[in-house]
This record gives sequence, C-alpha cells and structure tokens, in this order.
Amino acid sequence: MRTYLIRRLLLVIPTLFLASLIVFFVIRLVPGDVIDLMISTHDVSASAELDREMLEKALGLDVPIHIQYGHWMGNIILHGDLGNSLWKATPVVDEINARYPVTFELGVMALVVALIIAFPIGIYSAIRQDNAGDYIGRSFAILCIAIPSFWLGTMVVVFPSLWWGWSPPIELIRFNKEPIGNLQQFIVPAVVLGMALSGVTMRMTRTMMLEVLRQDYIRTAWAKGLTERVIIIRHALKNALIPVVTLIGLQMPVLVGGTVIIEQIFCLPGVGLLILEATTQRDYPIVTGAMLFFAGVVLVINLIVDISYAYLDPRVHYR
Repeated sequence: MRTYLIRRLLLVIPTLFLASLIVFFVIRLVPGDVIDLMISTHDVSASAELDREMLEKALGLDVPIHIQYGHWMGNIILHGDLGNSLWKATPVVDEINARYPVTFELGVMALVVALIIAFPIGIYSAIRQDNAGDYIGRSFAILCIAIPSFWLGTMVVVFPSLWWGWSPPIELIRFNKEPIGNLQQFIVPAVVLGMALSGVTMRMTRTMMLEVLRQDYIRTAWAKGLTERVIIIRHALKNALIPVVTLIGLQMPVLVGGTVIIEQIFCLPGVGLLILEATTQRDYPIVTGAMLFFAGVVLVINLIVDISYAYLDPRVHYR
C-alpha cells in the first residue's frame, strides 16, 4: 500500500503541471483584456492619463506569456504562492481560503443527498425487479439525469418567489454562528446539485445489485436460510459497490463543476462564484489558482476512491 500511495502521489505532480498549462494559457485566449477593463472603469478624463505600458508593467503583463507562466510556476514551486489578484492585489491563496469552506460544504452535502437518494432506491429496484416500485425508481432516475441542475436551480429560485414569496438568502449564514440557518440555506442547492449525481448512481447501483444477486454464493446464502436483510447488506451490497464507487469518483469533476453554476444561482460565495467573477474581470491569477485548486481536489478524491477498493473487496491488494 505504501509503495502504491507514493507512486500515485508522484503522478499528481505531472498531472497538476499539465492542468496548470491548460488553465494558464486557455484563460488568456478568452476575448477581452484586463487592461482595457481597468481603463474602462474610469471616466474619459481619467483614462486619458493612464499609461497602458506602465499598468502592464505593474501587473507583470508586459512580458511574453511563456515567461509569465515561468514566473507564476516558479513562485508556486519555491514559495507556494499562487500570485495576487490583479484588481484587489490580495493573495490568491487568501481568496481561496476564504471561499473554499462554502464550496466544500455544498459539495459534501450534495454528495450525501445523492447517496441517500440513490442507494435505497437502487437497492430496492434490484431486489424488487420489474414491480411497480422498480418502474417508479427507474423513471425517477431518468428524470434526475435528464433535468439539468442549472435549470432546476433556476426554477427553484423563480417559482417559489412568485408563489410564496420565498427566495434564498442573499448573505451567507455562517455555520459557527447559526448552524440551523446555515443548513437551511445549503439544503436546497445541495438537493438540486445532488439530484443529477443520484440518477446515474441509482441506475448503476441497481445494475450491479442485479448482477451480484445472480451469483452462486448468493444462491447458496438463500439455500442456507439466511434472511433477505443479511444477504443484501452483508453479502451482496459490498460486492456491488465497487463499480458504483468508481462511478462516483468519475462524477466528482461534474459535481465540482456544478458548484460553479449553483453558487451563482443561490448567491453562495464559494470558489465557483469566485471563478465566475474573476473570469468576468479577466483576473488571471485568481482563475488559474482556483482551477488548480479544483484540479487538486479531484485528484485527491480519485485517490481516495481507488484506496477504498481494498476495503470493499479483500481480494484487491496494492503493491
């Protein structure tokens, strides 16, 4: 296990390097220029006095893009510094540290909601195959997959405000100040974000449970007179979960990306909303730093998923 972990951790380095290259150069291909945006925020008389070359030099944008990348990557490697915001001059690390708890809470709650929905319905659909509950469960799974989370989130915000005068809070309610209010603020966006993941997970859980329930050792368990609960929980479910866990790991980038839209819709000041704001302002250091943070989160989640295989299946050994 130790050798496997070391090898996987070493693979993180080139993966993050490739991700940094893509993010750093792609964001600069977006039409528009941060210098033009800065000048346009001033009136005509003030903008006439601004020296574009001096502004570019002050922001470090006066050198070729590959040299900018070298300076940025060198600061990360040597100092762990992701740079400063072009607009506020605040460190990118501080901006991410202030925002990531919101994104983390939203993502964890969405994942919990997805699993609470997917596992019971998927297991029930498998053990009661082709009955009314199975058809309802499969239809609900397809509905969850078919409805885009951004559309559902918009409808959840618009129609309750028209019918009942309810709208999500504009300001963030901190968990350490008001736990109940914080959970109430996050539960609706978490359900919206978790429904898409629950549909895919539900169908995979049902498929794998059906396959496992047809195995010889399950028939032997039935023949020995074990109860249905013992057979499902102790013998079938654990073996059926390996492909399901793999699917959940593959869905994590979708879940992380979904937070960008949901945070915007529900006014949650997380890293996703930070990326949207920074992209609009062409604040390159914040966009590249936040995207690199997301890439690291996805890599860590995939590593945890791979390690969990050894727990789910004793036959799996890492060397």
